[in-house]
Amino acid sequence: PGADTAVVTRATLAYGRKAALCTTVGINTGVMLWAAASAVGLAALLSASAVAFTVIKLIGAAYLVYLGILSLNQARRHDVARDGRPQPEAALGQSSWATYRQGIFTNLLNPKVGVFYTTFLPQFISPGENVILKSMLLAGIHNLMGFLWLTGYAYLVARAGDVLRRPAVRATLDKVTGVVLIAFGLRLALERR
Repeated sequence: PGADTAVVTRATLAYGRKAALCTTVGINTGVMLWAAASAVGLAALLSASAVAFTVIKLIGAAYLVYLGILSLNQARRHDVARDGRPQPEAALGQSSWATYRQGIFTNLLNPKVGVFYTTFLPQFISPGENVILKSMLLAGIHNLMGFLWLTGYAYLVARAGDVLRRPAVRATLDKVTGVVLIAFGLRLALERR
């Protein structure tokens, strides 16, 4: 579990299963875009250029810290109706497009995903094979595994939603998620290639 799992947790608890699915689709879109960039050689720039890697890394770290701060702010908000019961998911109002964007940016702004695809996938491509086709096939398999994991995880979090949306539990989870996202952002910012 990493930043993707934390972002899906946040989306599930804050906005429900549909938002978690949109976040997951965004994450997987980012994975496929990195795979495509790798297949055509663009992601290799990250391996070759310390400046490009650092710029994307710092933007990605700032984005994770931003999501963490949003989670911490959400912990302070009153997401509870006057009678103390959790609000229904629809009342929380986050668009599908917004949660999709959070998912895709979480992945696109993580240069380690690009480096992973430029260093890991080529090992499984034999000379003479269609690089783009084989890269996309391998990325598709990786993407399917990630999609199954994240949607299954979101389903379990949503099933436990009534308990997890209790005001005290929700505030604690939002704080933990916020701290985790900030920690991932700081770790990414301080990590060397």
